[in-house]
Amino acid sequence: METDHPSSPAPLPALGALEQRVLGVLVEKAKTTPEGYPLSLNALTTGCNQKSNRAPVTNLNDEQVETTLDGLQQQGLVTKVTGSRVDRWRHNLYEQWQVDKVELAIVAELLLRGAQTEGELRGHANRMEPIDDLETLRQKLRPLAERKLVVFVGAEGRRGTQITHGFQSPAELEKLKVAGDAGPTTAPERMSPPAPGLQEEVATLRQQVQGLQESLWQVQDELRQLKKSLGA
Repeated sequence: METDHPSSPAPLPALGALEQRVLGVLVEKAKTTPEGYPLSLNALTTGCNQKSNRAPVTNLNDEQVETTLDGLQQQGLVTKVTGSRVDRWRHNLYEQWQVDKVELAIVAELLLRGAQTEGELRGHANRMEPIDDLETLRQKLRPLAERKLVVFVGAEGRRGTQITHGFQSPAELEKLKVAGDAGPTTAPERMSPPAPGLQEEVATLRQQVQGLQESLWQVQDELRQLKKSLGA
């Protein structure tokens, strides 16, 4: 769906981590498995927790996803489709964000995986919409960057510069930009694989970190919902 870009877009809202994941999944499934779209709550939760094409991997439940959908519906970003045996959900992002098919695929990949280099982003978004080469990607990134839908983390055009989406708070974007501008200060040391006795410890630590990330996501979104209810 091709649309004209608005001349003076409104400031972008900061989306919570769960909101980012839910919107990214709705876009992805609409493009990659259109026969199953719009999505039921169960299918959407499964898509959010999918282990491939996600960073970080999550373990959300239906209640968390449904609460997130309610907030997105209030913002006009999703619509509940009723009338069948199971309620289903679809996104309204073409209308709300005024983007074309390829632009939406690019933003969705950033919502699903976070900041990426041009090469990574092209490869990942290409599974949803064809992007022939890096120059084609850059032609799509320029108008998105002008509208702040995407943000370059570091100097644009520099090898290894990453790109992220603009639906983050100014503090979050500034933190990413500072890290991107700094770049690597020293060449990374070649690391040996962990000894067999350490592998289980590493796996356990990763699971603990993932659990902490999920808990933080939930607290952030609960705080966001509380602020909205208080009119803050």
